Amino acid sequence: MNSQQPNIKQIYNEHHKLVYNLSLVYLQNSEDAEEVTQDVFVSVYQSIDQFNHTSALKTWIYKITINKCLDFLKAKKTKKRWAFVSSIFNNGGGLKHDTSDFIHPGILLENKEHSIYLFKAIETLPETQKTAFLLANVEGLGNKEIAVVMEKSIGSVESLLQRAKENLRIQLKEYYKEYRRK
Repeated sequence: MNSQQPNIKQIYNEHHKLVYNLSLVYLQNSEDAEEVTQDVFVSVYQSIDQFNHTSALKTWIYKITINKCLDFLKAKKTKKRWAFVSSIFNNGGGLKHDTSDFIHPGILLENKEHSIYLFKAIETLPETQKTAFLLANVEGLGNKEIAVVMEKSIGSVESLLQRAKENLRIQLKEYYKEYRRK
């Protein structure tokens, strides 16, 4: 590690909440978020010498976090497929993890019902729309920083955000009609 780079403990102390929160919102399960957070910092430790300072350290860590979340979700889908196939042949066994009732710990009590529907809708977005939406609306990143993290053009990010919002608007339209009737 060269002398200009901060040590891993300093990086962890400065960024672990960011990594955990993004992982939690992305994965919608605290144990999974903790596991991914650990994986992110193992990767940071192993590849800190390769960090080339062309982007901010925070941006680089966001990129690693998103990639780890996507890898985790892909692995989980594979496990679910195998669990499903096994359950067919073994009469049961079922799938255990369901994100449909996920409530982010930062959501106020009176907004929890709304957040359940919102997170269900976010979960159905295509991967790139979901990533752009979460980085913009949960993490508060600007389009330029999202473009760097996602390795896309700013125009692509704007388009992804617009499509994500439209998809969410369509999905949540019926829920809000029902909610207003109550």
